[in-house]
Amino acid sequence: MEPIKVQSEGGLNVTLTIRLLMHGKEVGSIIGKKGETVKKMREDSGARINISEGNCPERIVTITGPTDAIFKAFAMIAYKFEEDIINSMSNSPATSKPPVTLRLVVPASQCGSLIGKGGSKIKEMRESTGAQVQVAGDMLPNSTERAVTISGAPEAIIQCVKQICVVMLESPPKGATIPYRPKPASTPVIFSGGQGYTIQGQYAIPHPDQLSKLHQLAMQQTPFNPLGQTTPAFPAAGLDANNQASTHELTIPNDLIGCIIGRQGTKINEIRQMSGAQIKIANAMEGSSERQITITGTPANISLAQYLINA
Repeated sequence: MEPIKVQSEGGLNVTLTIRLLMHGKEVGSIIGKKGETVKKMREDSGARINISEGNCPERIVTITGPTDAIFKAFAMIAYKFEEDIINSMSNSPATSKPPVTLRLVVPASQCGSLIGKGGSKIKEMRESTGAQVQVAGDMLPNSTERAVTISGAPEAIIQCVKQICVVMLESPPKGATIPYRPKPASTPVIFSGGQGYTIQGQYAIPHPDQLSKLHQLAMQQTPFNPLGQTTPAFPAAGLDANNQASTHELTIPNDLIGCIIGRQGTKINEIRQMSGAQIKIANAMEGSSERQITITGTPANISLAQYLINA
């Protein structure tokens, strides 16, 4: 299929690539039974639709093709999500229909053009399409991309995506873009009697050996600290007998702290809940490239928190 000739500033003929960030449930809806839904979307739109590998809570859906093919694919996704919302509402008492929401992943260097001077461009998009558009303030972990969230009725979303595509064609990304890659989901691991278990549904299933070995390493306080120097705060012997709370400090390079905190603190809260330890992260000190993390709890809690942070 011949790409549609879109004149961009350099007079180039372009096919466009748009990346979407989706949760597993949304991806499942797009793929459909035995992949039938996505196959139909590919055939009907003429766009290439790729879905990143998945045992991650988040997946990247990449849509590539001439602009009109992209808009068709987007329309099909937006209407599919609307259908899912309507189906889920038939079982719920809610009366007002929530909007369809899509999250685009856009190189940060293009976000300025999307927002416009003093927010003029994004305001114009909201007013002319009726969709809500928000550009995340922070970059996605370990990347130079930001999430752009669009929500509204499917028609409004499609109009909004068209306008975003125009801006992205007029203002190509500057410099190299480090794409966002979602991290695999780590299933919680619980240690008991030197054996690791993962929780699957309602059952604890013995975990592959390596995690138990890692846990034993952590318990023996071998230098298990790829993320900086730690000071052993408890003796390895008599761990269970010695269940008083103790404190343990880690230093972590600044550029890794974001991965540990996670989006709006989700990751660090998860680590706190799973380990049962209290975890405090010191504020950044001027001129220092490291941050101090203080972990308080029983030795077992501390070692699990440390393991999860290192993981």
